Amino acid sequence: MNLSWSHALFQVHDMDAMLNFYTDLLGFDVTNKGSFDGGKTELVFLSQNATDHHQIAFASGRTPDAPPPRGNHFAFRVDSLTEVKDWHAKLEADDRVKSTTPVTHGNAWSVYFSDPDGNGIEIFCDSPWHVAQPHGGPWDPSASNDDIHATTLTKIEGDPEFEPIEDYYQRRSEKIASR
Repeated sequence: MNLSWSHALFQVHDMDAMLNFYTDLLGFDVTNKGSFDGGKTELVFLSQNATDHHQIAFASGRTPDAPPPRGNHFAFRVDSLTEVKDWHAKLEADDRVKSTTPVTHGNAWSVYFSDPDGNGIEIFCDSPWHVAQPHGGPWDPSASNDDIHATTLTKIEGDPEFEPIEDYYQRRSEKIASR
């Protein structure tokens, strides 16, 4: 039985700040609001997809002195390196984002940042290669896409697991089919 990712729920301490960040900066729409526990806990559901009721949900009740969230980060895939670079520029221009960290994993180009509650977020696109993980290093969002591709390739092509992503996916598909 295969699992398919559906959604994440964040317990938040500043609902308005989180809603503003996710709707204004990240482009999510509120699909529903409600409460439970006799109105003590507010729930807000958000999505960017017309066919998903929610991809993210917020529940009120997290106190400001609560320990940091336990998950390290949540990742959003985009279609291209240009989109990751555009997101990096948008995030850098927004004062709610305290820092952005561009990282290449060889198999992807990412930008990491945190939301107002301290939850880690990654926006990434896939590269055309597979390389053993973990792998990470900085990349320059101001460079041309061609230069970013060439620099990344130079750093990873000597890795023993380096191969075109199509070859890697083919082997994964064969392994899954043989179960």
